[in-house]
Amino acid sequence: MGKDYYAILGITRSANDSDIKRAYRKLALKYHPDKNKAPDAEEKFKEINEAYDVLSDAKRRATYDQFGEEGLKGGVPDGMGGFTSGYTFHGDSFKVFSQFFGGKNPFAEFFGDGENAFASFGGISGRSQPRKDPPIEKDLALTLEEVYSGCTKKMKISRRVMNSDNHTTSVKEKILTIIVKPGWKVGTTITFQNEGDQGPNIIPADIIFKVVDKEHPYLRRENLNLIHPVEIPLMTALCGGSVKIRTLDNREVDFPISEVISHGHRSTIKGEGMISHKDPSIRGDLVIEFSIKFPSRLDPNQKSAIKQALS
Repeated sequence: MGKDYYAILGITRSANDSDIKRAYRKLALKYHPDKNKAPDAEEKFKEINEAYDVLSDAKRRATYDQFGEEGLKGGVPDGMGGFTSGYTFHGDSFKVFSQFFGGKNPFAEFFGDGENAFASFGGISGRSQPRKDPPIEKDLALTLEEVYSGCTKKMKISRRVMNSDNHTTSVKEKILTIIVKPGWKVGTTITFQNEGDQGPNIIPADIIFKVVDKEHPYLRRENLNLIHPVEIPLMTALCGGSVKIRTLDNREVDFPISEVISHGHRSTIKGEGMISHKDPSIRGDLVIEFSIKFPSRLDPNQKSAIKQALS
């Protein structure tokens, strides 16, 4: 006598698809080997999955209802003098379970007894609510020149993607394109939705790129202003002169010093700063930040001359 798949799932032959799914869900959770450590649990789990594999497929169920297990597995007349190919359970209970629940082991996320776990999965769909992984943040390092002019950045990422079997994953690379707009501020974020790792019953994480400034050879920015540190000799600081200042667009400007400059003093060249991301016609200032280079030693005559000059 062949297997009674209906009895294995605890349902009648008049059960509909919803009844079959409900019965399978309850029993699969109850006898899952990760939860049930009884000696016969693994074999029982396999029987449950085979029964569901047959009864959840309309064609297999119809063949089984008419010809029983022997006809299902041995083949039945095809009406043309031959026999149909028989059904063979692939033996991978976890594959059936994973396709139903969206993951090999729901107990990593859902706790309690089989009935509570059944409730957690909710609904007749037979799947838990997909969860979304937290966002992945990455720095988008830009030179001040790139921010000033705008540019296109190609960012290569590696992520896990679902294979065609909807069961396994593999690592693949992808290029994400970012159009950098002139004047983007530090901290500006660019979000690529659902570009993180894929997996069963998972909504991939968003990938968020955050703008940071690369270190510049002679400039740093403060909002729209560009700060240009300049070291000048003590004599220039006291007596005046000029210094050469290089702008962000690589022009050289002579800046005159006509007043006494103290350490940390700032002077401004209007309109030579960073462009505004809101209005390209607006630019910040180029701020010269002075530091004073003192002589490492003075001979007696120099000291005397300085004392006389400052007395």
